[in-house]
Amino acid sequence: MGVYQHLEEYVGLPVATFNEDTRPSGEGGDPAAGEDFPPAGEAAWFVGTSFDEEDFADVFARFLRTVDTAEVTALIIGYWGAEYDSGAGDPVGLLTAAAASFPKLRALFLGDITGEESEISWIEHSDITPLFAAFPGLERFEVRGSQGLVLDPVKSERLTVLRFESGGLPARVVRSVGASELPNLEHLDLWLGEDNYGGDATVADLAPFLGGERLPALRHLGLEDSEIQDEIAAAVAGAPVVARLESLSLAMGILTDQGAEALLAGQPLTHLRKLDLHHHFLSDAMVARVKAALPGVEVDLDEQEKPDGDWHYIAVSE
Repeated sequence: MGVYQHLEEYVGLPVATFNEDTRPSGEGGDPAAGEDFPPAGEAAWFVGTSFDEEDFADVFARFLRTVDTAEVTALIIGYWGAEYDSGAGDPVGLLTAAAASFPKLRALFLGDITGEESEISWIEHSDITPLFAAFPGLERFEVRGSQGLVLDPVKSERLTVLRFESGGLPARVVRSVGASELPNLEHLDLWLGEDNYGGDATVADLAPFLGGERLPALRHLGLEDSEIQDEIAAAVAGAPVVARLESLSLAMGILTDQGAEALLAGQPLTHLRKLDLHHHFLSDAMVARVKAALPGVEVDLDEQEKPDGDWHYIAVSE
């Protein structure tokens, strides 16, 4: 899943696109438009617009009229505008107002917006907390971008996957996730980012995830894209949650030999199915040591980066 192209598949379903160019019969454009739509429950539906094109609210309203949303199980929200765009919409407000139209919704991706449409740090959010109450059946929730993002602690018995893609995830959001009641959450990804883009979380803010008591079902933990990746690696090395994980990701950040040394000196990681460290700053010797120490583990050490002088960089920031 990248930030430079739209999803073509989501939760095992092909993506069907509904945007400013999608016109059902009788609403202008190609009179045959809409006839090639798949059955509503057999696709993940992308709904979005483009800069300086039709208002997102109008596209979303047309989607509600055209598609049998009562059968939709997976929904992807694309570009909805920004403060400099007169047609900017409020996706959270529109979604919560239409919640009764989506009784089977199980997966929601908020912000499938490419870098060409908006840099990840420019994606403007609001308070996403109401989405969890409006869609209590959600099993998977993902959000890209963090400007203006607000989240209060939430409760969900159904949620199994929670992902935040960001160049700078605010500490207040990280703490809210840590204070949430998610007893069946199996997969958590936090792109923590860097302070220049709002990523001010510290290792102390990660304590609820590292301890694991509040997340008894967790099997994958991703603490990624961080400028403090070495500190995170050192904390993970002794974290109780690691013993029951199947996969661990410390990828995309500024991981150096110091962080890798802490991992190797810590608790065993040989029980893991996968350790993802891609986009790192490890030396050749350390890469070899990590591989040798984890012979039965799928270790991703791709994207071995070289610092620009003293400057190290995370994979996704602006």
